[in-house]
Amino acid sequence: MEPVTPANVDAALALRVHPHQEHNVTPVAHSLAEAYAWGDTAWPRLVFDGDELVGFVMAFLDIPWNEKKDPADRRSGLWRLNIAAEGQGKGYGRFAVEAVRDELLRRGSRRLYVTWEPGEDGPGEFYRRLGFRTTGEVSGGQTVGVLDIG
Repeated sequence: MEPVTPANVDAALALRVHPHQEHNVTPVAHSLAEAYAWGDTAWPRLVFDGDELVGFVMAFLDIPWNEKKDPADRRSGLWRLNIAAEGQGKGYGRFAVEAVRDELLRRGSRRLYVTWEPGEDGPGEFYRRLGFRTTGEVSGGQTVGVLDIG
């Protein structure tokens, strides 16, 4: 896991998922713009296997979830996960989620949240295999899942 730097940003921008997954995940360029805009509440990282870039992951840190309903409900979790098409099925996604889990634990979080596009070709099954359970909530049309981590 490495931060995005001037030395690796071009590789990050070139990262592509499988074409049939593109509608399920936002491109890395969009995520990096959001990370810049959200500042310290975004935690973007690149996933490398040796010198090879295999993925991008971004966490959100301690953000208000629904201020109108419950101002005290602040959450942290997995904002984005992009694993390169050629790197899928090799454990990189699991590794990235575990790295986010470890970072959230280090920061004192006890739950890791994630949202995903519903549907047969969406990543829901991947997240369920990692132990996430659905909360019954929907955020921006996406299913909300949670994993107890501490």
